[in-house]
Amino acid sequence: MTSGRVDHTAIAVRDLDKAIDRYRAVFGPAQVERAVVAAQRVEVAFLSYGDTYLELVCPLDETSGVARFLRAQGESLHHIGMAVDDLESELSRLAEQGVELIDRQPRRGVHGRIAFIHPRGTGGVLVELVEHDRP
Repeated sequence: MTSGRVDHTAIAVRDLDKAIDRYRAVFGPAQVERAVVAAQRVEVAFLSYGDTYLELVCPLDETSGVARFLRAQGESLHHIGMAVDDLESELSRLAEQGVELIDRQPRRGVHGRIAFIHPRGTGGVLVELVEHDRP
C-alpha cells in the first residue's frame, strides 16, 4: 500500500448530533466537518484528532445501507479508512491478488476519491481506500 496510514475510523450512529456530543465528551474537543453523501443516503461528520479522523455515519432514511447495518449490528464500527497515494494502482494491485472489491473504479468521497474493499477480502472488516484531493 502506497501510504498505509489509517485515515479514519467510521462508526454507524442513529443520531448524528448526539453522537458528535458523545465522542467530543469522550475524546475531547475536535473540529467537526459535516457533509451529506446523497448517493449513499447518509450524513457524515468527521471529527479531527491529529492526523486522523473519527467519522460518524448516520442514515438519512430507513432504506440506506447504513440503516440496514444499524438494524443488524446497532451502533458500532462500520469501516476503517486507509489513506493511499494512488487509488487506481491500489485497486489494480488488490484485484491482481484476488482480493474481492466492492468498487473496481474510484468514486467521489467527501475528501477525495474512494473505493471499498469487500469485507470478505479482509477477513470481515469493511475497508475504504481514500486518495485525498491534492491542494
